[in-house]
Amino acid sequence: MNIQLPNMGYIVSIYLFMINLITFIAFGIDKRKAKKGRWRIPEATLLGLSLIGGTLGGILAMNFFRHKTQKKKFSIGMPVLLIINIYSIRFLYLHGIL
Repeated sequence: MNIQLPNMGYIVSIYLFMINLITFIAFGIDKRKAKKGRWRIPEATLLGLSLIGGTLGGILAMNFFRHKTQKKKFSIGMPVLLIINIYSIRFLYLHGIL
């Protein structure tokens, strides 16, 4: 019996899709809770989700929900994290890991 595993590129693509979707939803939930004056998702959690690959989802959510756009930590930090994410993926690809 010969079991073939999916290639790393496929696995990474699925991971990035899922983490970006989760990040987008987290920003949306935080915005909704902010409007209702309820308990919020910590900024460190939102930034952490972005750091581990969800930056694009975070940036899209910031614009879609008009959330965290005035905070420097997000308006500057998110594009920086996106660049870090892109270069990390590029590094892995160029070194044959992906």
